[in-house]
Amino acid sequence: MNILIVKLSSIGDIVHTLPALAQLRRAFPEAHISWVVERAMADLLRENPMLDEILEVDTRRWRRRWLHPATWAEIRAALARLRRRRYDLGFDFQGLMKSGIVLWLSGAKRRIGFAAAALKEPASRVFLTETVAVPAEGHVIERNLSLVRHVVGGGESRPAYEFPLAISEGDRRVVEERLEALDIGDFALLNPGGGWAAKRWAPEKYGAIADFLWERYGWVSLVPFGPGEAALAQAVARATRWGKAIPFPCTLKQLAALADRARLFLGGDTGPLHLAAARGTPIVALYGPTSARRNGPFHPDDQVVERTPASGHRYYSRRERDVGTLDIPVGDVIAAIERRLARARERAARVESCRITEPSSNP
Repeated sequence: MNILIVKLSSIGDIVHTLPALAQLRRAFPEAHISWVVERAMADLLRENPMLDEILEVDTRRWRRRWLHPATWAEIRAALARLRRRRYDLGFDFQGLMKSGIVLWLSGAKRRIGFAAAALKEPASRVFLTETVAVPAEGHVIERNLSLVRHVVGGGESRPAYEFPLAISEGDRRVVEERLEALDIGDFALLNPGGGWAAKRWAPEKYGAIADFLWERYGWVSLVPFGPGEAALAQAVARATRWGKAIPFPCTLKQLAALADRARLFLGGDTGPLHLAAARGTPIVALYGPTSARRNGPFHPDDQVVERTPASGHRYYSRRERDVGTLDIPVGDVIAAIERRLARARERAARVESCRITEPSSNP
């Protein structure tokens, strides 16, 4: 069987689709599974143990240069790769016109996606052969899994979601060597970035949190950043009294390795937060324009500090008029951090208690 996943972007959306990939692989262990993704996001999927093939597209660049002959040559090559394999099943987890067109062009016999009410662009329904109704406010992970269940059956999800993600030994080694050079011990991750202004908390407030974490726990705060975010990370570092916020440039895979070591992750509704949540890092999330019920952290111990937009409703596209949405007091975030860390301590104590009380296997 040949299966096609269409989820072009972004970081968080791809992360939230990984449990669906895992469920497909469990249901069809011998299937050939391909994933169509934007070239800029493809690294997140490389060497994935549950994925057989990555089909890269570059729709953003193609739109900018659509009159250029090289663009049409790239599109023809991408289409040839897409149609090379006869797909039995195809899933559109994106719900956009462009993702629907990609799925349709694949020639997949069964093209499965969300019912019109749940599509970001309802007109993309025309490219599907089967649709699945999902709750309006259900978490996006469950919405994605519902498309898979439509084919394989089954009801509720496993107690813990599975996020297949390959982190190379090289990336882990880079992170370990840099942490060793910093010689900082335990640390937190503060992520001030965000695709929209309405999702970003002020650098000065992140600086205040870095001071709190140093004074209260003796933790240094690392500020991870990618291309175009250096100035924001440096602004957080400048906002601290103790100089204990350190900008930390890294790739997505290196961020995942870093999250495995972190004691806490603080940030808004962005890809790095969802990646850290998938790695099991304790999360305090800052939400405003988007709904945490729909795409927030999913671990029951994680904490969300949420503010309703001035417009009174959630939205999922850029709207600069709600830039004050994340005007969240530092004290509220500190309280959420304390709650999250207390739950982590309680959980660790329960695990240790169970370990101690287990009967010995020795005679």
